[in-house]
Formats: sequence, C-alpha cells, structure tokens
Amino acid sequence: MNRSFRPRRRKSPLPVSAPLRTPLPGAVVTAVLRFSDILVDQGGGRTLMRLSDDRLADPEVRSWLGEAAARAAGVSVLYDDREEEIVRVFEAPPELMKLAA
Repeated sequence: MNRSFRPRRRKSPLPVSAPLRTPLPGAVVTAVLRFSDILVDQGGGRTLMRLSDDRLADPEVRSWLGEAAARAAGVSVLYDDREEEIVRVFEAPPELMKLAA
C-alpha cells in the first residue's frame, strides 16, 4: 500500500459576466396584475394577463409605470386563480419588442 498524496490542482473560477439586461422591476409585474385588460384563459384555473397598447397609453398606467412603461408592453403574467398566486412572469426579448413596434 504505497499511496502518495498529491494535492489537486485548483481550477480557476469562471469569470462573472454582466447580466444581459436589468431585472424586471416589481412595479411592472404589479401593474400588469392591477391594470391588465387582456386575459387569456389557459385552463386549470390559470390566466395569462397582459396590458394592451390602449391600456399602456392610459395616463394612470403611465404614471404608475414611469420609465418602465415601454418594457411593460412585453410582459405577461401567468396567474393561478385557485391559489391566488403568480405562477410565472414572461418577458419578451428587447429585439422582438423592436420588431413589434
């Protein structure tokens, strides 16, 4: 039993890259839940909620969202009506939002 101990080579840590975009502000999700006018039943007690262009032009919604109003146009919230909780928040990529405009 002649075993020798050799220390392992340490791997260099992976470089940390900057996030591709800033996280979605909570005010945007709250605004979609509060002011959504496009409701699509997904079945199983879940609803997909969005803001229409007309609703985004509303002064009350604009004041609520501020600078994040343009970003809110691409946000959808999947909401569970039975559990009364958010299941998932979807955000369209900025490239897709530019094409839609």
